[in-house]
Amino acid sequence: MTDHRPGRRDTDGGCAFEGCCGRRNSAVRLIDTRMPELARCLTLFRYVQAVTGGPVAHIDQAGSYAVPSLRGDAFAVQPGSIALRIDPDGVASAVVEHDKGTDSVTLRLLDADGRTVHQGRLLSEGDRLLAGLVGTVDAGAPAAGPSAAPEVPAWENGDQLAQLDAILTDGGAARRRASGRYRGTHRAIDVSVVPAVLDHVCSVGLPIGVAVFAPAAMQACSGRLHVTDQTIDGRVFAAFADGSVEIDLAGVRACHLVRSTAAHGPTSAIELDDADGRCVAVITQFGIVGEDVHTAWEDLATSLPDA
Repeated sequence: MTDHRPGRRDTDGGCAFEGCCGRRNSAVRLIDTRMPELARCLTLFRYVQAVTGGPVAHIDQAGSYAVPSLRGDAFAVQPGSIALRIDPDGVASAVVEHDKGTDSVTLRLLDADGRTVHQGRLLSEGDRLLAGLVGTVDAGAPAAGPSAAPEVPAWENGDQLAQLDAILTDGGAARRRASGRYRGTHRAIDVSVVPAVLDHVCSVGLPIGVAVFAPAAMQACSGRLHVTDQTIDGRVFAAFADGSVEIDLAGVRACHLVRSTAAHGPTSAIELDDADGRCVAVITQFGIVGEDVHTAWEDLATSLPDA
């Protein structure tokens, strides 16, 4: 299988996740990025390898898309489904790319600079045939502007979802710079504890949720970890039943524990920032979980040492 991980480098120095739509051996069709048109397109496909992220963190899942949400909408993460959240102001275009050499078909969401912020590689023949039926947009007459995002509550006194949406907007950089205005708990913690946290929740069977961010896109999964691993160069892997997350700790410049209101009340999230101050991954609890699960997670979060 072709390696589509966003951090992988081709031999010519390019990034395998970005700029793939200009291959001479590829046929590319522009499709509509507006909701609900884009949602209808994504939920057509039944078996997809979906990837979001960048060099510091990325998530890779196999399955089918849940209905994607826009920044400001309600959001749910269901095990077995690919949960994608989009900032419509940041996704400039979407394409379906057919590589004639390998017969692979990939759907890509692109930002204004043409960078791939999310990709879904269609793994079944049925899905590849369906891709040919997806409505196209004339490149000379693009679809009208992106879907309007609902109003987003201010993150300063917002709930967990408001914090995630603040990250989705600009990587959370403005939020981090003004963290003194945050009404909830916010403290810097030691990034070196992340592998131990993942190992612990894996060993005791404590379900967790992980969200990984790219510009204008967030992909999230939840459930029990089946395997964790760490390489000597500091790359950490965590495998769920239907996907995996990889974090390059060498690229993490700061780690924060942020507590905000969620389904069970105040809920902790471990946020990892890259060298540019953008949050690239969040480890937390999403939605309704057992009270014992929430309590165990909060006990673990409280025990984490300050940076």
